[in-house]
Amino acid sequence: MLVGHQPKEFLLAVEALTVSFDGFKAVNDLSFYVDENEIRVIIGPNGAGKTTVLDLICGKTKATSGSIQFRGKELTRMRENEIVKTGVGRKFQNPSIYDDLTVFENLEISYPRGRSVFGALTFTRDAAVRDRVHEVAEMIFLKDRLNMNADLLSHGQKQWLEIGMLLIQDPDLLMLDEPVAGMSVSERAKTAELLNRIIKNRSVLVIEHDMKFVEDIAHKVTVLHQGQILSEGTMEKVKNDPKVVEVYLGH
Repeated sequence: MLVGHQPKEFLLAVEALTVSFDGFKAVNDLSFYVDENEIRVIIGPNGAGKTTVLDLICGKTKATSGSIQFRGKELTRMRENEIVKTGVGRKFQNPSIYDDLTVFENLEISYPRGRSVFGALTFTRDAAVRDRVHEVAEMIFLKDRLNMNADLLSHGQKQWLEIGMLLIQDPDLLMLDEPVAGMSVSERAKTAELLNRIIKNRSVLVIEHDMKFVEDIAHKVTVLHQGQILSEGTMEKVKNDPKVVEVYLGH
C-alpha cells in the first residue's frame, strides 16, 4: 500500500444494506458507491427493489441492517428531515407541485430559508430569492412560464418544475424516480440535457426504465434483481452482460 494513501472518498457509500418486510428481503446485502459529479442509474425488472433503495437512502424506510454513508455521515440513524438537511433531495414518481400557485411561487416556496416556521414568517422576496428563482427557472426550461399557474403546465414541464423545486435547495445528491415516465420524446431529450448540466456540482441517482434515456445520461449503471446487484458498469458493459439480457433486457 502507498505510504499516506487515503481510501477513496465517495459521495455516497451503501454497504451491506438489507431491508426485510415480514421475512422477505426487498433489498439484500446491497453495496454500491456513487462518486462526486456522477449520474448513476439503477435499472432492473419490477420488484427488483429499486424504489426501496431510494426510500432507504432518504429515510422513508428504515434499514434492517447495513450502512448508508453520505459524505461520511451515517444516514440510517437519521430522520427524513435531517437527511434532507445533509444535502439529499428526492423526487417521487408523481410530481408533487402546488397546482394553484405560479411556477415562480412553487420555486420560491421551496427556497431553503422559507422552510422553517420562523423562516416562513420572516421570509421576504429579496433580490437573492428572485435571482435564484430565475436562475433555476432557466435551468429547467421554464423561464418564460414563471407567472403561469402550475396546473397549466404540460406533464413534462410539471416534472421539470419539481426537479427545480429540489434544485433551489441546492442538494449534493438528487434522487429521481422515473423522471421521464409519460414524457414526449422531445421532453425526454431536454431532461437528459438538464441532468447532464446540473451535475457540475452534484451527483444524481436515477431510477429509470427508458433505455434510450439511460444511454443519454448514465455514467454508470447498476442493475438490480431481487434486491441484489446483478451487474454494474457502463451502459455498454451492462447491455452486453448475458445475465442482464436474460433477466431484464430480453423481456
